[in-house]
Amino acid sequence: MAGLYIHIPFCASRCVYCGFFSTTQLDLSQRYVDALCKEMQCRQSQQIISTIYLGGGTPSQLSSQQLKQLFSYIYKVYRVDPLAEVTMECNPDDVTQQFIESLSELPVNRVSMGVQTFNNDRLRFLRRRHNADQIAPSVELLRRAGVSNISIDLMYGFPQQTLSEWLLDINKALSLDVEHLSAYALQYEEGTALYRMLEKGEVNEIDEELERQMYFELIDRLASAGYEHYEISNFARIGCRSRHNSSYWNQTPYIGLGAAAHSYDGFKRQWNVSSLSEYLEGIESGLQHVDFEELDESTRYNDLVMTALRTCDGLSLQLLTPQQRQYCLSMSQKYLSNGWLKLVDNHLILTREGLFVSDMIMAELMKV
Repeated sequence: MAGLYIHIPFCASRCVYCGFFSTTQLDLSQRYVDALCKEMQCRQSQQIISTIYLGGGTPSQLSSQQLKQLFSYIYKVYRVDPLAEVTMECNPDDVTQQFIESLSELPVNRVSMGVQTFNNDRLRFLRRRHNADQIAPSVELLRRAGVSNISIDLMYGFPQQTLSEWLLDINKALSLDVEHLSAYALQYEEGTALYRMLEKGEVNEIDEELERQMYFELIDRLASAGYEHYEISNFARIGCRSRHNSSYWNQTPYIGLGAAAHSYDGFKRQWNVSSLSEYLEGIESGLQHVDFEELDESTRYNDLVMTALRTCDGLSLQLLTPQQRQYCLSMSQKYLSNGWLKLVDNHLILTREGLFVSDMIMAELMKV
């Protein structure tokens, strides 16, 4: 089994926080779709594809015909499990009646929508195209179209955001009664417009203790509403975990197509060039621009720590060599002592307090 990820980099406008590879060159979308189809043919696999994920960027910026072309090639080139989870990202303002009609002709059975916040001032700050009034109607349109598995993304930790404002966003998200919810603290990634605003002193990062309170309120309120907290930033109704994203955390192989897309086969990683022009020229000329990394024992150990510890199941010590197990337990002792890690059935698992400082803990357990 393997996952298939297809990167659609096109956006009508750039959000201030986005560190993913994206472009507003929408006039190149057909050329890009043609290149994706050609890359599929060059990268055929005998593995059964159990999940498909169209991410971005904004996949919903593609036309109905372009989406049909993509899926036609996917099912022609790859052996797709009839019960595959097929996810497509979209923006609330793209969920029109026309979009719904095109969706009904595609094998998409899961939609991930970038809501981010229900506060219009903050949506404008992020340079999102939609407004808060469009969110609930978009979910309703998807429901009427038969989409029974909907995920939404939320953000918290905005400059000057209060705890009560964040709780209002959580309550509005819960009122949508979606199957899955992802929530991320606002990040100031180097190279983004938001980072430049921070450098200029135009915005300030939120207080760490307030961000901690926001995270714990999120955990508690979603748990009370029946959501399973199965990964640091992800919550799902029972049986509705993201199978595709879980494959990343469980070391399942995946194929990445498109500019900047990454692939993993258990032994090496490869990634396409993060340039639209270079990607297109490479595919069209038959000289694809790809970089590789062969995974040695230390790298595989670090990958396992970084992915498995993110989940509620934790890191199975049985997956480690005796030397790795000894090293991992040695480096874990202070976090087991202070209650940020726990050892359950030979699994190292982050506790509630440990989840908030997970990056620091994982970095300490890795081998340099």
